[in-house]
Amino acid sequence: MPLNLIKLCVGVSEIETLERNAARSDWRLVHTRMTPKRVTELEDGGSLYWVIKGSVACRQVILDIKTVGEGAASRCEIKLAPEVIRTAPLARRPFQGWRYLDGKDAPADLTTLDPTDLPDDLARELRELGAW
Repeated sequence: MPLNLIKLCVGVSEIETLERNAARSDWRLVHTRMTPKRVTELEDGGSLYWVIKGSVACRQVILDIKTVGEGAASRCEIKLAPEVIRTAPLARRPFQGWRYLDGKDAPADLTTLDPTDLPDDLARELRELGAW
């Protein structure tokens, strides 16, 4: 199972906005203050899961992670794939920065979910909203 990151998607209130922005190259580079110590695990098939409006809503595959600058001016740059993959909703409280997310704890992609895994009312509502 790959190791992933989870991060709040600040300033974005809808997945559609993130999908539009991800098409631009400047939105595929995420800046954070701290560089993860487990970079090799993250680059080996990991994704950045985005928390939008209090729940994990989607993910983008991590392509590269590097530290830029030195000393107090250093920061981490995470390069992401342009494709935004929607996931099953997973409630998440606000937090600062990023957190590791084990593959076993990550929500399933909506494209790979079996409708029988969800309660009927939730599956119906997702279909009505066009998310499935």
